[in-house]
Amino acid sequence: MDCRFETAETRRKHCRSFESLREHLIGPLPKQECREIFANRGCKFCLKVLDSPNSRRIHQQKCQLNGLNGICGRFSNLGIRDNLTIGGGRGPQVVALACKMVGGGSDGSLDLCARVCLIDENENIIFHSYVTPPIPVTNYRYETTGIRHEYLRDAMPLKLVQRKIQEFLCNGEPMWTIRSRGGKARILVGHGLDHDLASLQIEYPTPKIRDTAKYPPLMKTSKLSNSLKYLTQAYLGYDIQTGIQDPYDDCVAAMRLYMRMRTQIHKIEDYPLASDPQNRNNFASWRQSELERMSPEQMLDISRSDYYCWCMDP
Repeated sequence: MDCRFETAETRRKHCRSFESLREHLIGPLPKQECREIFANRGCKFCLKVLDSPNSRRIHQQKCQLNGLNGICGRFSNLGIRDNLTIGGGRGPQVVALACKMVGGGSDGSLDLCARVCLIDENENIIFHSYVTPPIPVTNYRYETTGIRHEYLRDAMPLKLVQRKIQEFLCNGEPMWTIRSRGGKARILVGHGLDHDLASLQIEYPTPKIRDTAKYPPLMKTSKLSNSLKYLTQAYLGYDIQTGIQDPYDDCVAAMRLYMRMRTQIHKIEDYPLASDPQNRNNFASWRQSELERMSPEQMLDISRSDYYCWCMDP
């Protein structure tokens, strides 16, 4: 893909992908000249530069890449489904989970799950409920959670939420038989799922987890996680987690990121991981001179990924 951006002096910036162009324009370290032009006349969704700020405002309201349009419509009649029963059957095979935490402990710093949401691939709500924490709440964090004391008074107990979600994820398959491919267990998508699952006191096999906080192509070059807020802005083109936050919003963002990464097509190798036995020690020390003579393209061609690529999901 040849993505470009022109400054006032018509110098062109070429980027290897749409995401690279977005990073160049609105990332943490954009070029000053480009940032000023884009901030004044650029569409944050499709990255098109308009003739004037007013033209940009009109364009953004109609932009086809404005993912916020679909979300707003869903939020208007979302509500809380705290009596929803998770049914059996085949159902969706990929689901996204997100929680919102209130504070416990003497200083309110202990994270306690007080609201949980589960959606399918089509962004339909499967389960959405307030949750009664196992210990007293000392900080409702209302500014971001929007949760008050009365909302949790008759909420679903944590143990019941835990059982419903775990049974739904396993889908009738015993936990110890779940494997990475095949079977009935569902793929679980989310951001920082270790934290969410721990707060729900749920165990789920790693091969079935797709965490946008740990997927290497979505991580920083230092192998640290990007926030879901940043990834949504950089890859999907809209803002989340502004003001009071809804777990449905996080579920949708994580699912859209997963679907975007899954649809990328890569060359499928017989032994795709660098950690597989067949790919270990492919270049022992005595072959170092052979490596030094290779071009970057040749080295890329023989390289193997050290992580499971989501495009391999069915």
